[in-house]
Amino acid sequence: MTTIHLHETTTATPEQILAGLTDFGPGRGKLFGNSKDEYLQVHQMGDHDADVTEGSNGIWERLHYDWTDPHRIVMTTTDSNLWGGASGHTYTLTRQPGGRTDVDVDVVRDGKNLKGKALAGVLTVVGSRVLGKKLHESVAAIEVRSGGAPDPDVPPQGA
Repeated sequence: MTTIHLHETTTATPEQILAGLTDFGPGRGKLFGNSKDEYLQVHQMGDHDADVTEGSNGIWERLHYDWTDPHRIVMTTTDSNLWGGASGHTYTLTRQPGGRTDVDVDVVRDGKNLKGKALAGVLTVVGSRVLGKKLHESVAAIEVRSGGAPDPDVPPQGA
């Protein structure tokens, strides 16, 4: 099992980050590069939770999203072609003085088959850099969508 911790600081508010995370409409891939429209299927949508299948490049997972606490969004993998066990994502959003938001993400990858275990092993080595870049791109896209511009003072993680 691989656990990767990611961090970004953004000018977007926690509410704007949550709105991006829970926007399961067409064009989701513009916010989240690993979620392409052809994989996207919303099975159930509630006021504070959702059951969604998403993915890209031959990798998919069905996630239960829970944002009962809007500053802690828990995405639990319930099915996947690669991931099982304790797999999922947890986003923690912390408002900072001056209008910035810290976005902390824990990604857990527990391979359920040979391909999943191999990819989890690769993520142990390159996950922070690769997934950190994806997080940075997502946060920048949410900033732009929310009427702002990406913060030039905050480089991508690992840069």
